[in-house]
Amino acid sequence: MATLIRGTLVHTPSLGEVKILQDYLLGIDDKGFINFLENASSDAAQTLLSESGAPPTIIPPGSFILPTFCDLHLHAPQFLYQGTGLHLPLMEWLNEYAFKAEEKIDADPLLARKVYTRLADRLSENGTGAVLLFGTIKEETNIILAECMRQTGIRAFVGKLSMDQCSRPTYVEASASAAIDSVKSFILRCNTLEGHLPLHQRLIEPVLTPRFVPTCSDELLSQLGRLSTENNLRIQSHMAEAHDQVEWVRQQRNMEDIDVFDKHGLLTPRTIQAHCTFLDQPMFNRVVTRGTAIAHCPLSNAYFSAEPFPLREALDTGVRVGLGTDIAGGYDVSIMSTMRHAVTVSRMREGGRIMADSRERSKDGREVTNKPLSVDWKEALYLATRGGAEALGLQSGVFRPGAPFDAQQINIIENTTKLAVGPLDFLDGENIRILQELSPEAIEKWFCLGDVRNRIKMWIQGKVVLLKP
Repeated sequence: MATLIRGTLVHTPSLGEVKILQDYLLGIDDKGFINFLENASSDAAQTLLSESGAPPTIIPPGSFILPTFCDLHLHAPQFLYQGTGLHLPLMEWLNEYAFKAEEKIDADPLLARKVYTRLADRLSENGTGAVLLFGTIKEETNIILAECMRQTGIRAFVGKLSMDQCSRPTYVEASASAAIDSVKSFILRCNTLEGHLPLHQRLIEPVLTPRFVPTCSDELLSQLGRLSTENNLRIQSHMAEAHDQVEWVRQQRNMEDIDVFDKHGLLTPRTIQAHCTFLDQPMFNRVVTRGTAIAHCPLSNAYFSAEPFPLREALDTGVRVGLGTDIAGGYDVSIMSTMRHAVTVSRMREGGRIMADSRERSKDGREVTNKPLSVDWKEALYLATRGGAEALGLQSGVFRPGAPFDAQQINIIENTTKLAVGPLDFLDGENIRILQELSPEAIEKWFCLGDVRNRIKMWIQGKVVLLKP
């Protein structure tokens, strides 16, 4: 037994279920996996405590341990200009800002390392323990991205962009074959970064990344599909994101982009597609059949998609869904903000459903029984933790023996002063007692109001990667 932790654990083993494990003893082996989890008063826990050569780490009252967040969609080079030009339609915004910023990063390795180091630090500060990253087209710049994430110690799935058409003349790969040669070289170099380490210490992984259908020829997509199948590689892209993008694909390919991806073998259980706001029910059924997961990015959808993502319908269909910040289409690197936006958008959709049902009843007097469309904070917390981990094929996001210990310590009551922390500091009296008890109400308050001030520690694979004084 390498490490023992005693305190309150909070996790979401299934959609809509929040479990608060009061006064539990958790053991972590020397490889960073959970190998013991029981109530601290149990006979087994008491025996383990008595036989242990060292006292456990105590998580004090008013603090709890939560799985780390997963960010399933983030454009690393766009961290450089987040919060810019969001008044434009997607395709115009890409040409005006995104491609230029990515080209600038590719041209300046020192700038790339500076931006990516700060991005990695921000992710750690915000509790993101696993992130799926879009990079740029230049191989070397993506190696810098992988190195920066590795230095911070979080799990990073790094995608070198593949795009051979419909971009700036100076920011596009020469041909499909050149793009494939480049991505093969990147995969080899990325794997070499940690190839000498035992499997449990390998936190960086390359991902095939066709940017989206408009920038990829059929030849390139077909070769990427074969490469994924032959080498069991993950895939990420954008699908059915925005009205102008969807229309572009229809005119360019004379089909929906889900059909383009499927045709080339890019809808797989190893695939995560971002956005998917324009998928209908038969398309969701196909996504489930293929095993593909979706990265829901509610903030950027509000700016660029013209339609909100039908989250409730996707979940009810059985689609694997996690959350993404979509820097810089979204301007906030915090998955906590993304959780809140997911709830807000779903509540607005539910309001629209209620009003539409009311209009139908007043029209002909018949009863309308459409299903509710909203999600609550418990479901959003699941999407940010276990849901995202499942989409990535990880065993994390939940506390159970055999899972890697990827966790964050949240402090809502300061242990010495007994005062609420950070944005919760207005609470006192009876409200303080509610927080000390760590009830569902207290967790919901943190969900709605908490920020980086409440996060004081983070572990990845049992190793501390963030520790505040």
